[in-house]
Amino acid sequence: MQALVIHAAGDLRIEAIEHVDMALGQVRVRVRNGGICGSDLHYYQHGGFGVVRVKQPMVLGHEVSGVVSAVADDVQGLQVGDRIAINPSHPCGSCRFCQLGLQNHCLEMRYLGSAMRMPHVQGAFRQEIVVNAAQGFKLEAHVSDAEGAMAEPLAVALHAVNRAGPLLGKRVLITGCGPIGAMMVIAARRAGAAEIVITDLIDQPLRKALKIGADQALNVASNSDALSPFAKDKGYFDVLLEASGSQQAQRAAFDVLRPRAVLVLAGLSSGEATLPLNTVVGKEFDVRGTFRFHEEFGVAVELLNKRLVDIKSLVSATLPFRDAGKAFALAADRSQAMKVILDFE
Repeated sequence: MQALVIHAAGDLRIEAIEHVDMALGQVRVRVRNGGICGSDLHYYQHGGFGVVRVKQPMVLGHEVSGVVSAVADDVQGLQVGDRIAINPSHPCGSCRFCQLGLQNHCLEMRYLGSAMRMPHVQGAFRQEIVVNAAQGFKLEAHVSDAEGAMAEPLAVALHAVNRAGPLLGKRVLITGCGPIGAMMVIAARRAGAAEIVITDLIDQPLRKALKIGADQALNVASNSDALSPFAKDKGYFDVLLEASGSQQAQRAAFDVLRPRAVLVLAGLSSGEATLPLNTVVGKEFDVRGTFRFHEEFGVAVELLNKRLVDIKSLVSATLPFRDAGKAFALAADRSQAMKVILDFE
C-alpha cells in the first residue's frame, strides 16, 4: 500500500510500505479521510517541534476515519463495513499514570504519527491501517468521513474546556483561531459559556469563528487595541483558552482577565515562553496546561453522531493524498484554509 512518509523537513514522500499483520483484539481499516494537523505541518516544515525531531522515516498522520475491512476473531462491537473514527491514542493501561486515570500522560504512550518515541510510532496517512478495536468509534451514516477524521481535534478542544472547569454562564476569551481554537468555540458554547470572544491575526479564520458561535472575533493585528475595552476594572473575562502558542497573545490576555480567572494553555510555542508571574500572583490566576485527551474522544464522536455539534464548515478543502505537497502548502496558508482533508480512497 502507499503512505505519506516524512524523512526530514520538506522531504515528504509517497512510498510503498508493507501491510501489517492483524492480531487478536485488532481490526483492519481502509483509510478514507485524514486531516492535516498542526503537528504534521511542523514535521513537514521544520522536521519536528521543540525537542521532538524526526530521526527516521515516519508515516505522518493521526486524524483519520475509515471503513473496517477485517476483524480479529475475538473482536466484539465492530464488524466489516462499519465506518469508524480512529482514536490515535493508545496508552498502555498499566503504568502509574494510566492507573490514576491520566492516560494522556501514559509513560508508554503509542500515539499515531509521533516522533516522541524511538523507534517512532508510524502514523495513519496510509491506505490501510491495523489498530486495536478499542480505538475504533462507529460513525452514524449522516457523519461524513471528513467529520470523523476531525473527531481528534474536537477531542483536544473538549479536553481543554474540561480543564477550565465549569463554563456555565462564564465569559470566555480564546486566543488563536486555528482549527483547535475554532473547535474551542464550539466546545465552550456546548459547555454553557455565556459570552465567547476570539482573537487572531488574520481575518479569514475569524469570519469562520463568527459562523460557528463566537460572539465577537477580533483581529489584534489590524487593531492592536481591540481588547482594551475589556481591561477596565481589573479585567472582564472569567476564562482564557489559549490556542495560539504566542507569548504576545498570552501577555495581552492577562490585562483583560479578571482576578481569579482560569487560564488554560493549549498552544505550543517554538521556544520556552515567559509569563508575567507578578500578575499571576497579584490577580490570583489559576494557570493550567492541557495536553491531548482521553475519554473526550468518545464524547467527540457521540456529539457528532447525535448532531449536537456542527464542524462541517471548518473543512476548507479535500485533496487526494497523492497531491500531498499541494495539500500541505494549502494547510500552511491560514489566510486560505482552516482544515485541509486528505482523501485516501
